[in-house]
Amino acid sequence: MNRTTLSFIAGVTALAAVTGFAALGAPDASGGDAPTGAAARLPVERTSLVCPAPSMSDLAETTYTSFTPVTEGAAGSGGRAELRAAPDKPGGAGGGKDTEVPEVKQEAPGTPVTGTTSGADVPALVGTAEGRLAPGWTVQQTTEVAAGTGRGLLGVTCAEADTDFWFPGASTASDRTDYVHLTNPDDSAAVVDIELYGKDGALKSTVGEGITVQPHTSEPILLSTLGDTEQNDLTVHVNVRSGRVGAAVQALDDRLGGDWLAPSTAPAGTLVVPGIPKDAAAVRLVLFTPGDIDADLKLRLASRSGTITPAGHETVHVKAGLTTTVELGDVTRGEAGSLVLTPTGQSVPVVAAVRVVRGKDSKQETAFIPATAPVGERATSVDNRAGGTTLSLSAPEKTAKVRITASAGSEGGTAVSKTVTVKGGTTQDVEAPVPGGLKGTYALTVEPLSGGPVYAARLLTATEDDTPGFTIQSLPDDRGMVAVPVAEENLTILQE
Repeated sequence: MNRTTLSFIAGVTALAAVTGFAALGAPDASGGDAPTGAAARLPVERTSLVCPAPSMSDLAETTYTSFTPVTEGAAGSGGRAELRAAPDKPGGAGGGKDTEVPEVKQEAPGTPVTGTTSGADVPALVGTAEGRLAPGWTVQQTTEVAAGTGRGLLGVTCAEADTDFWFPGASTASDRTDYVHLTNPDDSAAVVDIELYGKDGALKSTVGEGITVQPHTSEPILLSTLGDTEQNDLTVHVNVRSGRVGAAVQALDDRLGGDWLAPSTAPAGTLVVPGIPKDAAAVRLVLFTPGDIDADLKLRLASRSGTITPAGHETVHVKAGLTTTVELGDVTRGEAGSLVLTPTGQSVPVVAAVRVVRGKDSKQETAFIPATAPVGERATSVDNRAGGTTLSLSAPEKTAKVRITASAGSEGGTAVSKTVTVKGGTTQDVEAPVPGGLKGTYALTVEPLSGGPVYAARLLTATEDDTPGFTIQSLPDDRGMVAVPVAEENLTILQE
């Protein structure tokens, strides 16, 4: 037997030993005997998140809220979860002596931890959770800006770094100041292309090509510098050539306040935009198809009383490569709703988001809701406040039963749960539970128990001088569980 054969057998034997241990040591997440080769659902052991720099306003007041739900089977009794500053440039001032950066460290699951900061010089934050604090770790960044461009309540769920993002709903209009924030959490540089698509197609520019984001830094890119024409509605595509980044668009309006625009879910033939408030004064739908085939979509609104078709907007035609907008006005008419987009014929991948305006005259504010993935196994919303939180659940297909759990408060209180049923084809603003004896803010976890897919969004309000400050975050799966294939020893390979 030659040396190569001996090395191969030794390597396979070692691999078999490792995989054999994994199969024996992994808990059975299904509660029964899983079939051979089936993937077990196990808690993740490490989660990394990126929070963009919150504001360029000296009047900004920002709160970070960190929370990990209690997860059965999570690794051990230890673990950590903490956020740290990312400098604006290599060797930059991020987290330096002139910048007030909150210290947000979580030591145990089940209770939110908060940190606050103020001013215009707060850097982007990057964070990692490990061990029992990793499954479902969620961080919310909420900023209140008292006056000026983009004034109001701005909120964003800190997200994992990735390589591809779509943002329908951005703008380079004269009354908008929009930035795409790119944050690199890794030890090597990332190279990024930013493409802009308007009503007539791609904006010609080479400025957005090959942008280098240095390790552990954040770069805000003003969108109006990437094109030479004003566009009321744009779709922004962030494509990472090498490395990975966190990306979010900060959309600031001179008159209508502002908010963060999170990326749409990946291009798909069917999309759901959940949680449009019942008192929305104006709703604008923005769509884009990245391929070379036009998309024809049926537009429906899943409301409290059932699914309806908005008058005059039964279908929408989305030309390939062009950003399409649909003005829906006060489409919800006093009932919370979710937009459901389905193909009328051939399924063509599309991305979408809506801009929501609340209030009247000069007392108006804006928020954005991207198309989102369903809750999946569990979704988590943090920085909820007594009297200022509305949870919206949609079951566009079949009736679903859902468990909602309110955590302990950040400064005191006891967790409580309730179960609700959402009828198929409807969207419900549910009365979310509030922790007993609540002090501070709290987290909400949403867990579908049976029935069809559930989509969720959280509306957070904070009225200032009669201006309805608000922000909306959709609630896709919180990534707390991962599929791990079950492995078994198979020594017959040695006989081949």
